[in-house]
Amino acid sequence: MKEAISDLTNNPSYAKIWHWIKLISITGTAQVAVQAIGFISGILVIRLLPTHEYALYTLANTMLGTMTTLADGGISTGVMAKGGKVWQDKQRLGEVLSTGFNLRKKFAVGSLCVALPILVYLLHHHDASWTMSVLIVLSLIPSFFASLSGTLLEIAPKLHQQVAPLQKIQVGVALSRLALLSLSIFTFPITFIAILSAGFPQLWANRQIRKISSAFADMGQPVNLTDQKDILFMVKRLLPESIYYCISGQLTIWLISIYGSTSGVAQAGALGRLPVAMTLFTVLFGSLVLPVFSRTPGIKAIVVQQYLKIQAGLVLLGIGIVGGVVIFSGPILSVLGPQYTSLTSELIIMMVGSTIGFIATSAFFLSSSRGWVMNPAISITVSIAATIIGVSIIDVSTLKGIFWLNIFTSIVHLVMHVAYGIHRIVTLKNDAN
Repeated sequence: MKEAISDLTNNPSYAKIWHWIKLISITGTAQVAVQAIGFISGILVIRLLPTHEYALYTLANTMLGTMTTLADGGISTGVMAKGGKVWQDKQRLGEVLSTGFNLRKKFAVGSLCVALPILVYLLHHHDASWTMSVLIVLSLIPSFFASLSGTLLEIAPKLHQQVAPLQKIQVGVALSRLALLSLSIFTFPITFIAILSAGFPQLWANRQIRKISSAFADMGQPVNLTDQKDILFMVKRLLPESIYYCISGQLTIWLISIYGSTSGVAQAGALGRLPVAMTLFTVLFGSLVLPVFSRTPGIKAIVVQQYLKIQAGLVLLGIGIVGGVVIFSGPILSVLGPQYTSLTSELIIMMVGSTIGFIATSAFFLSSSRGWVMNPAISITVSIAATIIGVSIIDVSTLKGIFWLNIFTSIVHLVMHVAYGIHRIVTLKNDAN
């Protein structure tokens, strides 16, 4: 019996399976905690902020996502792809990261110049005073710069599958946000106070992540011009699509904020808090799946096997998420408060679209993690055409109609990105990256 157990534990396949069980258990447990705490924080904000304030909060957080996407422009994807080739060399990985940070600082300035005036206009459009608009803008800046640094700092630990320390930090950040919100929002139910409470803990987190990263990457390395050229090549491919997704990815909020009412913005924002499972699995995917796929040897048979397994898993996961929402839609909505309990069909339609969008985005990042980037002229043209066709056949004057539009465009994106990934695998030459 002992010999059988010894043979099993020494078996390479067993060791690999056990390694993945540990990774998924650690990441999954931590992320359940993070998302549960984050969900509680979100519910606090929804219930304690007045409807008008929550609408402003939704607009500000939507713009924060847009600013972060513009400032990244594909840099983190380029760093991940480049880092996946040199991940075992501490000096080279440090050069890649230093180059990424240098580029991101420059992109951040441009992002602020573009996004902040638009945010001020939208806030004023929804009856925010000029003083409140300025305070909201200023409160976003710590979160903006903290999120920019955090995504790059996490790359080295992720490539080395050191997920446990990262998960501990994320749990700490979530608890800190909840504590700050609990201390502040009961007394000051104001938008910019809620934003500051959410942003400051990430500054602490970045200092902790930098310590972890320093074990795998020499952060004092200078900018490498060759790495910069390679990263910028990916940015040139990804930035146009990033700009497009800044618009299309938040199409619900943009359409409601321009054509709808302030209460409509609040409803869209409240429902947007519910796809907790999507955030959980997005983090799991980015922490566990993407780095491994990025490091996969460039042998066609291995790559295609990995790709198909991942896609099949994503589809099964999506079916499970939507099924759970259909069954528990009533209790889910009741958590938001009485003003949102009538949005059952909107919730289900939104989750279908969010799930398809999650699978489509995952397919996109699978390709880009290996440096495969579709010509943006093709992807953006297809996306714009899908949006135009969708708007022409779907009534987007209601929240439900906008969610149906999201389903339509997400299906188009899914087909496009999966088809491109399969095309690149089919044309892959063995031992190429």
